[in-house]
Amino acid sequence: MNWKKIIAIGLTGCFLFSGCAEQRQNAQKMGEEGTQEDSYESTTFAMDTVMTFHIVAPDGEDLLIDAEQEVKRLEKLFSVTDEDSDIEQINDNAGDKAVTVSADTLALLKAGKQLGKATNNAFDMAIYPIVKAWGFTENEYTIPTQETLDTLLPLTRVSDVTIDEDASTVYLEKEGMAVDLGGIAKGYASDKLAELLKKKGVKSAWLSLGGNVCAIGTKPDGSPWRIAVQNPADENDYVGVVEISDACAVTSGGYQRYFEENGKKYHHIIDPATGKPAESGLTSVTIICKDGTKADALSTALYVMGLAAAEDFWRQTGGFDMVLISKDGRVLYTPGLADRLTEVEGSGYAYACIEA
Repeated sequence: MNWKKIIAIGLTGCFLFSGCAEQRQNAQKMGEEGTQEDSYESTTFAMDTVMTFHIVAPDGEDLLIDAEQEVKRLEKLFSVTDEDSDIEQINDNAGDKAVTVSADTLALLKAGKQLGKATNNAFDMAIYPIVKAWGFTENEYTIPTQETLDTLLPLTRVSDVTIDEDASTVYLEKEGMAVDLGGIAKGYASDKLAELLKKKGVKSAWLSLGGNVCAIGTKPDGSPWRIAVQNPADENDYVGVVEISDACAVTSGGYQRYFEENGKKYHHIIDPATGKPAESGLTSVTIICKDGTKADALSTALYVMGLAAAEDFWRQTGGFDMVLISKDGRVLYTPGLADRLTEVEGSGYAYACIEA
């Protein structure tokens, strides 16, 4: 399970932080300093996180309802706690039989396998047994023994997730395996929401799915949406502001979820090669691209890889921009962001553009 957070600067230039909410707030008709009449915003709780949808359209209130219904539909498919979900059925039948799943579940698992292969398994949707062993699934933290990790690691190979597209089935080859789409599901949901809203004629919207930000078009005045990348050392501060249009931005960082024992911090981003929290020299990775599913997975994978490997991966594959924050106080960004990233003066970080 991956927890991601990014701060977003909305229409009025205010910071919007992910918070806690138990129920959907009534849609509110918003305005950019009172000038934009067709701007609507609502907040809901889904996929174990707070989501905020901001839509600019005359029928925005109805569209907010459509968006919420869509994300709730996907949640029922991808949940690891709902016994009726596709994912729970797959996990319950690990090592026993294949399970027939929905088109969305099939598509997302297929994407997860492809991204796992592309990142040499730095992104691993089958890591769930180890994440559970560390207690991150139930917030009951513990440090598993090396013997436990050695037993569980063979159960986390994505190659043992068999997908039959013709039959629409998924089979986990070994008993004890389990998949969790928490590191990719919100990205996929943002793609589906954007697709839905664009089909309904929306040209300007901003969606925050627990921090996974998806921008549709631009602001009503034609200017890009502005996303502030959080300072890993201070949740109320940021290290830069990135301008995006028709793109998604996702951040992963070990500072977001962790526990301490005997003076040492153990964070939630597990290195699939070791079964232990990744020690990559990075504190934060932000991925920006048009594909929310890809951005979601890569933000985790590149964090696991570390600075040098992340830069090499970007040079070799391309198709996205990124902001890397290192433990030694550097903010490194790709050339595509050179004119779209505003540095924060006095932040204490050193900024540099990555060489292509």
